[in-house]
Amino acid sequence: MKDLRIAIVGAGIGGLALALALREKGIECTLYEAASELREVGAAVGLSAASTRYFIDRLGLGGPLEERWFEVQALIYRDGRDGRKIAEHRFDYRARYGAPWVGIHRVDLQVVLTGAVGMDAIKLNKRLVDIDDSGNEAVLHFTDGTSATADLVIGADGARSTVRRLLLGYDDALYSGASAFRGIVPPEQMPSMPDPEAIQFWMGPGRHCLHYPINSEGDHNFFLVERNPSPWPHKGWIAPTNDEEKLASFGDWAPAIVEMVSAVSSTERWALFHRPPLSRWSKGRVTLLGDAAHAMVPHHGQGANTSIEDAIVLAEQLAAGTDLDAARAEYERLRRGRTRKIQYASITNADVLHLPDGPRADERNARLADPSAWDRHLDWIHGFRPGEEEPSAIQGGTWL
Repeated sequence: MKDLRIAIVGAGIGGLALALALREKGIECTLYEAASELREVGAAVGLSAASTRYFIDRLGLGGPLEERWFEVQALIYRDGRDGRKIAEHRFDYRARYGAPWVGIHRVDLQVVLTGAVGMDAIKLNKRLVDIDDSGNEAVLHFTDGTSATADLVIGADGARSTVRRLLLGYDDALYSGASAFRGIVPPEQMPSMPDPEAIQFWMGPGRHCLHYPINSEGDHNFFLVERNPSPWPHKGWIAPTNDEEKLASFGDWAPAIVEMVSAVSSTERWALFHRPPLSRWSKGRVTLLGDAAHAMVPHHGQGANTSIEDAIVLAEQLAAGTDLDAARAEYERLRRGRTRKIQYASITNADVLHLPDGPRADERNARLADPSAWDRHLDWIHGFRPGEEEPSAIQGGTWL
């Protein structure tokens, strides 16, 4: 399928990863990005072994990425109010999985991926409004009045995907019942933080804080999550906020958390939406990838990783020489079960993190602290090798 004309809608992490994966297979493509310049929404992203292994071993991007990311040394759970350590999982992650677990600023990741793809393959200011798939080719129509044609259109345009909405005919976003404050804090503004080299979850009734280092300077990305009434009361996914609102929910937490989240002002509150699993990701000449196919809440930190895994598998299937329908069917078969499971695990992880004080929280703490907890609940995520494991080989589950 090397002569296939492929249009990728969206030049975020998933779209760029797919362009690189296709190029590795000798297949070129064109990316159409709505923004006038490439920029990522949000602050940072965690990448586990499936992604970092591919970037290092297959794409040769280890050098520029290792200069920008921070290799995480442990996963730690704490009580959000008194700061006591509940569980710590610390081992040689790179030796076990063949690649590091890292935090990286989204902009830094996108800069490296964009440089590898090259701007010649990326068309900016191309906001999609329609896809005409009624003839012998798909025709993409953009708000600037231009159009483009393709044999295959890949919707990699994120959680608020226009391609998905056009395929379904409606917007199926679901509010998860939680919203979040975000921020990036330099290490000198959080001197009280214990174990700054780790990914840490601080847990409390109805809320939690996730934070991790994202570069060699030790800057930390934090993500404060709080349960809210449903439905989301604001128009759009982002609402204005202020520091008083943030500290009303977290101001009585452990001093290290208050110190960190008070170091930067918050002006936006992010509603956490997800989307229900689809029975099919393809229709006609159009296929979905990443958040467009399976948007999930970030409580397992796997949104970017599953997008990259999708890209690896889709590129391999398109390069396999089978017909287009068979290639996409196999792509979906290999990816659907795993992404559904991670979607479910992510949404239920908030229930685990937000338990009220009492016997169930005590049981959770004991399970988290069990030395075998990583093997039982997280190895299935981190040990996965896209394209090398059948869906039936995915084992493991949620914490409770």
